[in-house]
Amino acid sequence: MRRSHHGRTSTDSGQRRRLLAVAAALAVFGGLIGVTQISNAETQQAAPTCKPTSPASPGGSPGTGGDAAAPGATATGTPPASGEECEEPEGGATATASAPASPGGNPPAGGGLNPLGKDCKGSDLPAHTGFQEGGRCVSTAFGELGAAAENPALLISEAPRKVRAGQPFRLVVSTRNLVRDRFLPAARGGYYLESSVLNEDGLVRGHFHTACRMLTSTSEAADPAPVPAFFVATEDGKGGAEPDSVIVEVPGLPAGLAQCSSWAGDGSHRIPMMVRANQIPALDSVRIYVEAAEEEPPANEPGNE
Repeated sequence: MRRSHHGRTSTDSGQRRRLLAVAAALAVFGGLIGVTQISNAETQQAAPTCKPTSPASPGGSPGTGGDAAAPGATATGTPPASGEECEEPEGGATATASAPASPGGNPPAGGGLNPLGKDCKGSDLPAHTGFQEGGRCVSTAFGELGAAAENPALLISEAPRKVRAGQPFRLVVSTRNLVRDRFLPAARGGYYLESSVLNEDGLVRGHFHTACRMLTSTSEAADPAPVPAFFVATEDGKGGAEPDSVIVEVPGLPAGLAQCSSWAGDGSHRIPMMVRANQIPALDSVRIYVEAAEEEPPANEPGNE
């Protein structure tokens, strides 16, 4: 018995709908995978593979590695006579790195990248003087960087959710891998003045700051310029590899919504460096609602005690 034309058409239409549904599901799934891959690209991308290149002689043949510059070379923008040719993974473009290969076979420093600057030589801004002034160029080197397991961490472990305006309260701050014994006073020119320094155990020597500012919005980033309602630096000579806690006394805040933050600093007030880009720096914040203080009732009012 032959199936009618109408039956065949219905069957074909149903099959096409099912195929379209499967294709759409695969497209959505592929999009999700693509988003995940893009979001992890910065931390999981493989380092470029590099191979040494021989210095070129004036005639185009391999040179002897002497100090003579190639004919026609200029003072800026000219790659060195020898280096490494680095190829980005997944068929990326090649780039010539100026640093020679390290003894361990690692890629050269910078991975063939072209930084916009490493010091203040090309800056038009005046040199930073160690005081808290903007519009300056800081030439101080970053300094010593410890192992990932020894990078500082910080947590505000205790804080009130609500206080009265002007009412003193406490914040409890816990730090790990931070030796709180180094603090160059910023008011005396110690801001961004010295490089980061590690102790004999590979831990950052520094301190931590605590500040509270009053927020005017919870949907937009706050204006960074105003002085916070509260600020203090803690350098008590303690701290180490094991986590410990410090009580920070806040004398009181005005009414409103406060953002209270604590963050570690090295000896010159910079947040300590982390080994990896996906490590969270040593900082933490909480929000505290500060209620307006109630007025005291007159002495002759009933209920006044």
